[in-house]
Amino acid sequence: MAPEVFFSVCYADKQPPKAIQDLHTFTPAILDGYCRHRVQYADYPAIVEEPGHCVRGMYATGLTDANMYKLDVFEGNEYKRVKAKVKLIKMEDGKEVEGEVKEADVYVFLHPDQLEKREWDFEEFREQKMKTWTRGDWAFSEEEKAIVESNLNA
Repeated sequence: MAPEVFFSVCYADKQPPKAIQDLHTFTPAILDGYCRHRVQYADYPAIVEEPGHCVRGMYATGLTDANMYKLDVFEGNEYKRVKAKVKLIKMEDGKEVEGEVKEADVYVFLHPDQLEKREWDFEEFREQKMKTWTRGDWAFSEEEKAIVESNLNA
């Protein structure tokens, strides 16, 4: 949902140099058949399959193997990365309309019993919690950073 979080995870900077930002595009998209809930006792959301629901997110391009590795580490073992079809959203005459369908990797939560019943509110997250998740040192311990670096250099 937030490129700032992507850049923080993949580049340890919520606003990396323009040359790095230009490697990626972020297009609003819809994922049908899923719902996004807040994880209990956490700031972050999780998606799970729920027929009749849909999730709005971002379709990101330009991801490298290193980006995907860092995203996998960030999501951890609470999530499984799966392939899914998303519908891109484009603007026509000032209105959002569904565009082409793309295959995307999405992270599905493996513990639905740990989710709150209400849907996760992105604006609430942006206003109250985003700053925590866009620090350069936000999540990786020194040991995890060393593992990531050694795997990227291998």
